[in-house]
Amino acid sequence: MSKKWLLAMTLGAALVSGQALAEDKLRVGTEGAYAPYNYVNDEGKLAGFEIDLGNELCKRTNMTCEFIQNKWDSIIPNLLAGNYDAIMAGMSITDERKKSITFSDEYKPVDPSLYLVKKGTQLDFDKLEGKSVGVQGATIQDDFAKGKWAAKNTLKSYEKADQSLADVMAGTVDVVLADGEFVRTAVAGSNGELEVVGPQEMIGGGIGIGMRPDDTKLHEKINAALAEIKKDGTLETLTKKYFTEQK
Repeated sequence: MSKKWLLAMTLGAALVSGQALAEDKLRVGTEGAYAPYNYVNDEGKLAGFEIDLGNELCKRTNMTCEFIQNKWDSIIPNLLAGNYDAIMAGMSITDERKKSITFSDEYKPVDPSLYLVKKGTQLDFDKLEGKSVGVQGATIQDDFAKGKWAAKNTLKSYEKADQSLADVMAGTVDVVLADGEFVRTAVAGSNGELEVVGPQEMIGGGIGIGMRPDDTKLHEKINAALAEIKKDGTLETLTKKYFTEQK
């Protein structure tokens, strides 16, 4: 066997090996600022419902999860740029987002968005003129607030949802509109200083894993594993671990 042929075979094997290694890893983009879905714990590590769920999905698909923290407003562009393979970031399935990415089956049903205020704040939701409303930018709540309140209120947009908590406590904003589980978690950790008021807003669809449209094999693999996790009760167990029971 010639040296050139041996070299070609060695290089080819290396390329195949590299592809196999790449296929064995699932790079997951997440925000790390949206408890209980995803957050940075006291040890400085990513934690939460979606971190546990992602690791369970990887175990069942024989992949290794690598979680990559990314700001919310660029989380879809960086998926499309190839900086990671999937998004698990409390992302609602919407028709607008489906124009650029594809979603797995939902792993969390649609949750009503709730209004969060400093305890004792009185608001008339039929007459919110002059009140300030806080939302996380580029979210379904942001779009909803712009459509409903922009002409009557001062809207304040935050890069991260948890940044709004300090402002509502300080009275810099009168009310925050956010995903129900985020609001309930904030209330539970506020030592009685925050509360839920007003109507529930049904916005967007359930929550799923965002992927690039051309990653059809990954999509199929993720959906198959997700179906197993739902069927054997693992998803229900994780949901009960992280989410409050709605009444």
